[in-house]
Amino acid sequence: MTAAAKSAAVDILLVEDDQRLAELTAGYLAKNGFAVRTESRGDRVAATFRAAKPRLVILDLMLPGLDGLTVCRELRKTFSGPILMLTAKNTDMDEVVGLTSGADDYVAKPADPMVLLARIHALLRRAESRAAESVAQELVCGALRLRRTSRQVWLGERPVALSTKEFALLALLMDEAGTVLSRDDLYQRTRGIEYDGLDRSIDVLVSRLRRKLGDTPTQPEKIKTVWGQGYLLVPDAWDDPG
Repeated sequence: MTAAAKSAAVDILLVEDDQRLAELTAGYLAKNGFAVRTESRGDRVAATFRAAKPRLVILDLMLPGLDGLTVCRELRKTFSGPILMLTAKNTDMDEVVGLTSGADDYVAKPADPMVLLARIHALLRRAESRAAESVAQELVCGALRLRRTSRQVWLGERPVALSTKEFALLALLMDEAGTVLSRDDLYQRTRGIEYDGLDRSIDVLVSRLRRKLGDTPTQPEKIKTVWGQGYLLVPDAWDDPG
């Protein structure tokens, strides 16, 4: 590789140990306007990432040298851009995304090229939108505090451990505390794709947030369900539990 090629701007770092699949995927993305750099080993991703400085990372789950989950956690220490995981068909997707502690989305292998491209565009749009918006880095509702920069949440003095998707959903609800947000809107803004009317993942995430934040599951007072409309975070319901 020439010095010019090494210094060229890179949109996507594709980490995939299947050489043929990596070539086909990189070729397809290149035809659609993306500059792509590939890496086949997990233990070389950090060095390749520093050299490439990509806008987005596509990361296979199973890699030689270092597995994709570990690589994802390491990248998240310094990289705030989108990370898209490639997972096997028989993988429990929700469990994998939770374990990654930082992946923004996932696509099952073998990935349909058009689906992969759509997810990439959606993730980049969201990243650009976040960068363009002047958002508060710390949100506060009574004793509930959320810090975007360090991806931390506290209820009073107690830290609350949240998955990436739980954190994103809570941030949205806190951003618009006191406003009813529809399931469709929450789905679009957390996933970057249209709501299909069937997916219940938002309901599952709300249920998890309630449990972790001490809300009553049967009669919630902090994150309310407004029947036929959506969900509402009540800004003045967050007392210090201590």
